[in-house]
Amino acid sequence: MIAHTTISVSDYKRSKEFYIKALKPLGYTQNMEFGESAGFNDGKNTDFWIGTNKNGVIKSHVAFEAKNKAEVAAFYKAALEAGAKDNGSPGYRKEYWPGYYAAFVFDPDGHNIECVFFDYDEK
Repeated sequence: MIAHTTISVSDYKRSKEFYIKALKPLGYTQNMEFGESAGFNDGKNTDFWIGTNKNGVIKSHVAFEAKNKAEVAAFYKAALEAGAKDNGSPGYRKEYWPGYYAAFVFDPDGHNIECVFFDYDEK
């Protein structure tokens, strides 16, 4: 199990504001900050971090798990309103496996950010 992860960002202030807005529908709040690093808590753990990196941005993929399809849609909408670029609107991704319901966006640095709900009732 992963306890936390960090992605590098080029514009700390812009990215922090983006993630505050984009992750709000998933119950995340920005609760920690050390210099140009910010931690986001899902109510259990500060498991997602952003920060500047002297070596620049290395593009990553991060998937956040939603509680239902409505949370996936709310994340997608909030992320786009916060400045993300579409990389796949909410829907089933049967090519992954049955019940995989997800949406994808590119954050301001081009990271592929996903929100997924595992719909075990969908066949």
